[in-house]
Amino acid sequence: MIRFFTKKEEEDIINAIRKAEAKTSGEIRVHIDSKLQGDVLAEGLEIFGRLKMHETKLRNGILILIAPRDKKFAIIGDEGIHQKVGDDFWNAEKELLQTYFRSGKYREGVCEAIDRIGNKLKVFFPIQEDDKNELPDEISYGE
Repeated sequence: MIRFFTKKEEEDIINAIRKAEAKTSGEIRVHIDSKLQGDVLAEGLEIFGRLKMHETKLRNGILILIAPRDKKFAIIGDEGIHQKVGDDFWNAEKELLQTYFRSGKYREGVCEAIDRIGNKLKVFFPIQEDDKNELPDEISYGE
C-alpha cells in the first residue's frame, strides 16, 4: 500500500471531508491508488463502484482519485450531482487541483477542492434533518 499523505495530512483531509459533509447530504471520498491499470477515468469509475459510491440515496457521491506514481488524478461525481453542476464545475476543480499539485501542495489542494465541492453540494443537496453519513470519511487505498 502506498503512503502518500502523512498522518497529519490525512487527518486534515478527513476533517475537511467532515466539515464539508456537515452542510450537505452529499458524500465525498478520497482514494489513493499506487498504480493504475489503465485510463485514470476508467479506473476511477471502477473504484467508484467498488466503494459503493453509487449507492447513496440521492446519487450525490464524489470521488477524488489520486495516483501519485502515475502523476494522475480524477474527480468523479455521481449522476445526481453531475446533472446539477455539469462539466464546467468538474473542469474548474480539476484545474484547481492541477495548480496545487504542480507546486507540490497536495494536502492543500485536496482540502481546498473538498471545501469547494462541499459548498456546491450544499447548494443542491443541503443537509437534511434525517441525514446520515452513508459512506466512510477515511481515505481509502488501492494496491
